[in-house]
Amino acid sequence: MNHRSFVAVAASAALALSVAAGCGRGSSADTETAKAVSEGKASGDITVWAMGTEGEKLAEFAKAFTAENPDAKVSVTAVPWDAAHQKIASAIAAKQTPDVSMIGTTMQGEFAKTGALDPTPTDLIGKDAFFPGAWDTTVVDGTSFGVPWYVETRGIYYRTDLAAKAGFPDGPKTWDDLTAMAAAMQSKAGAKWGLNVQPGKTGSWQSVLPFAWSNGAEISADGKYTFDTPAMTEALTYYQSFFTKKLAPDNLPQGALEPAFVKGEIGAFMSGPWHVGILNEAGGKDFAAKYSVVGMPAGKSSTSFIGGSNIAVFKDARNRDAAWKFLAWLSKPEVQVKWYQTATDLPAVQKAWDDPALSGDKLLQVFGTQLKSAKAPPAFPTWEQVAAVFDTEVEKVCVGGEDPAAALKSVQQQADAIGTGA
Repeated sequence: MNHRSFVAVAASAALALSVAAGCGRGSSADTETAKAVSEGKASGDITVWAMGTEGEKLAEFAKAFTAENPDAKVSVTAVPWDAAHQKIASAIAAKQTPDVSMIGTTMQGEFAKTGALDPTPTDLIGKDAFFPGAWDTTVVDGTSFGVPWYVETRGIYYRTDLAAKAGFPDGPKTWDDLTAMAAAMQSKAGAKWGLNVQPGKTGSWQSVLPFAWSNGAEISADGKYTFDTPAMTEALTYYQSFFTKKLAPDNLPQGALEPAFVKGEIGAFMSGPWHVGILNEAGGKDFAAKYSVVGMPAGKSSTSFIGGSNIAVFKDARNRDAAWKFLAWLSKPEVQVKWYQTATDLPAVQKAWDDPALSGDKLLQVFGTQLKSAKAPPAFPTWEQVAAVFDTEVEKVCVGGEDPAAALKSVQQQADAIGTGA
């Protein structure tokens, strides 16, 4: 899920999904096989739930699909992100799902394990078209449920003028570079803060895990969570160093990042592609020449987080074949490009990035390159609960100065108690 994500209410979700499991659905996805989709054009009504901006724009966008399939109709219900998790869970429990719904990537495992999602028909949609990390977010127990719709990842934004004064005109390439650049931006370029990264709080795992993955850490193995490892501890210790060295603020007010970056008070920050438009608006017409973006600085590798949203068909879909034909249409490279131009959602289909609309933008190409190796957390049904635990411990480390090894031991103990839900 991306920057527009929400925090699921674990207790109510667990209740709704336990009801779903009691309604005759299997609780495991590992024996699922995909059924073929009929040939020919789509027909009939296709009901779709979509969240946020996507929910607002999809109905009009889908008219191009119905123009190609005149006997079909796409009916879109816009759902607020903060209500989406409960709405989908309740619909699964009551067996009153739509044909299609957006599924946040971090919700995929939870909903797939209820048995409510239809396996992806590989005769119609092939995984090789998508970024590998994006496709992996649809896979639960070896079976894909749905397709990646759009993606996002993280990189380092930096003020090129300040970076040049700091001795890094092309930005940081390694962990050592990032630390040295952040320090020199303060001492040589006059920035108050060299770098802004999340000091805990909701969603900070999306900032920390890229450093962990870049250090060779994995957060799951053999069907279990694996937080308490030397590679993860080293990465979190490195992350903490930006706060202990006073290179990063530990309590930046909401909405303060962009003005501070424009003024040169913050030299660099970690974020996703949506920030390009925000910065250009905040800084005015000439500001685009004052900053750039690089991929994640490398430890053992340069590996970032892949988020975004999937879109899936439910087993109880009244119009299954037409629903999958709609998803196959959304997955065409040319349609993905048009959707990017409509909603600024980055394509999950790799070939779409060859279009000049994306290939001609040097900053987007940085994110496009990063997406090729980006990773997602495991598709365990309990990930949202464990992520909340992780965020809490990260805040203790970054703001409270807790020992990273002790924090990760606590995360591991709590994660073991929660389990994977598999």
